[in-house]
Formats: sequence, structure tokens, C-alpha cells
Amino acid sequence: MVRSLRPLVLGTTYTRLLHLLVPMLVESVWLFIDLSRPWVPALVLAPVGLLPAVRMGEGVQARLLLTPGVPDSGISVESATSWRDRLRTVVWLELRWVLGWVVCAASVWLLLLTVELARCAWGITPSDVPLLDQLPPSRAWALLSPLPLLALYGAVVGLGALVTACARKLLGPSAAERLAALEERTEQLLERTRIARELHDSIGHALTVAVVQAGAARAAGDPEFTDRALGAIEETGRAALADLERVLGVLRESERPASARPTLADADRLLESARASGATVDAEVTGRLTALPGPVSREGYRILQESLTNVLRHAGAVPVRVRVAVADDRLLLQVRNALPTPFCEPVRDSGLRGIRERAALLGGSAVTGPEKGDWQVRVELPLS
Repeated sequence: MVRSLRPLVLGTTYTRLLHLLVPMLVESVWLFIDLSRPWVPALVLAPVGLLPAVRMGEGVQARLLLTPGVPDSGISVESATSWRDRLRTVVWLELRWVLGWVVCAASVWLLLLTVELARCAWGITPSDVPLLDQLPPSRAWALLSPLPLLALYGAVVGLGALVTACARKLLGPSAAERLAALEERTEQLLERTRIARELHDSIGHALTVAVVQAGAARAAGDPEFTDRALGAIEETGRAALADLERVLGVLRESERPASARPTLADADRLLESARASGATVDAEVTGRLTALPGPVSREGYRILQESLTNVLRHAGAVPVRVRVAVADDRLLLQVRNALPTPFCEPVRDSGLRGIRERAALLGGSAVTGPEKGDWQVRVELPLS
């Protein structure tokens, strides 16, 4: 019982009633001009609904009054871009006009019926109301007088729910709008995935270098080596903090340019960091790294960073051969290192998977795994 009366205390019930009565304001003005043709406003609504901006106005009004406070109401607030959307708007306007008449008539006649039943119960002769003007005065009519109020309550709540469902159907997003929303959602998911990779590659690389350096310094027991190790840890930590700030900047400012991210032109920093961790890095760079397209250069930097991180993490301070070659139509990245003993090939490695995914997103290819006694990461990225 209490649950069925809950709509009485909800503001949505009354905003929906207001939404249903708004068309009747225009109707009342017309009836004041010409009472004999009440259907004229409905006839005028048809060409009005074909205007593209009308759909946007109706959507804004429906969101405000039918679904107040609902973030994903399923009602579009965009102008009509196709004839299908315009025809849906016309149907919506006509339907809203009809439902407005129904709720208006119910409000007037059911309230009047309640009053007349109460008059009969008190022995007062009813006014000129059809079917009631012949009823004899009786106290029994008092038992029936609440029924029209309950019917009015059900009509208001039911018609409010009906007009809301119709609004979602007729003013809901078109196929093009749903596709655009899906594409935007996909872009957001891709951006989150990219940020997760940024954090994994950058912070993971810094932590790996720090752990390797700290372990080597403790094992060496040489104050001079310890000083160098602490310096390398400090430098790597500063670089990681800078990368972290860039990633957090993407979260704070969604329109921040991607050019703020490091590129292969900054590869020397990675190579020096690996050398400071004890690895012997033999690097060969051919071609102009500064001429690389932005996305290729940025993703190439992350691939190289993850490759060197994996070397330090799984093989330790071993000789590493790095080759970066820029040809006319492609970028080649190759990192080779001796396999540790004993060697166990990783079955599920998020870093290697990230390398392959980065390459695939740019239309390139990535090969990772043992090759002739070495561990190899070979990535080819197209430049166009």
C-alpha cells in the first residue's frame, strides 16, 4: 500500500504532469479564439515538427520535466539530421497533444465527479452533470466519492510513465547518434588503456632500474659504485616522475596535445639508464629520428622502453644490442640480449603483450621470443 502511494511524494510525478499540461496552454489560447475547431493546433504541429531545432527543444524539455536528475535518460537533445528524425518528432508532438487532452479532461471531470458525489452524499441537488442529475441524495455516495480521486491519481502516474516511455522511443538517439556515442566510448576506453600502458612502461622501467641498481650496489660493497648507483636511481626516478606528470596531465586535461609525451628522439635517456644499471648497451641508430611521425615516434619510444625494462628485469646486467633504423617507409626496432640461465619463457607477460598491441594499433608487426641463443624483440612500424 505504501509503495503504491510513493509517487505522491516524488517530484517527478508533478513535473511529468506539468509536461503533459504545457500543450494545453497553447490549446486554451486557441479555444479562446475559436472554440468550434479545437483540432487546429494539432494540425499546425505537423509542419512545426519538421523543423530540425524543434527536436532539440523537445528533447531538452523532456529531459528536464520527464527525467529530472537522470544522467542517461535515453532522450536526445540534438537537432534532427534526417527525415526519419523529423517524422518521429511530428509523431511525438501529436502524441503529446493527445495525451495532454486526456490528462486535462481526466483532471477536470474526475475532480468534478468527486465534488458531485459529495454533494449527493450531503443531500444537495447536483448540478447539470450527465448521469448524476438523476441520482437521489444519499449518504452512501460518500463511499464512492474517493474513487474518482484514485482514478485521477492512477491516470496522472500512468500517463506520466507512458509519455516518458514514448519520449525515449520517439526522441531517443538516432542510429547516427548511437554510433557517435559508441565511437566516443571506444575512444575513452582506448585512452584509458593507453594511460595504463604509459604507467606500466614508464613506472615499471624506473622501478626495475632502481631495483637492479640497489641490488648491484649492495652486492658490490664499493662506495664509489654505490654513489654511481644512487645517482642512476635518482636520475631514473626524476625521469619517471616527469613521465608520471605527463600521464596525469592527460587525465586532468583530456585535450592536452600528445606531443608532450617522449619520443624516440629521447631514446638516449633510455640507453643511458640501462647502461647505468650495469648493462652493456651497443646501440646503432640510422636515419633521422626527428623526422618520424608523432604517433610512430611516441609508440616506438615506449616499445624500446619496455624492451629494455624486460632485459633488466629478466636477464639482468647483460650485453644488449639495440638497433633503430628509419627507412623510407618503415621504422625498425630491434633489441637482442643473451638468454639467462636457466631460461623460462614467459607464458603471460603484459609487457610483451603491450608491445604487440602497440605495433598492431599502428599497422605494424612485432616478434618476441628466443632466436639463435638470444632473446629478441623485433618491431616494424609503417611510417604512413
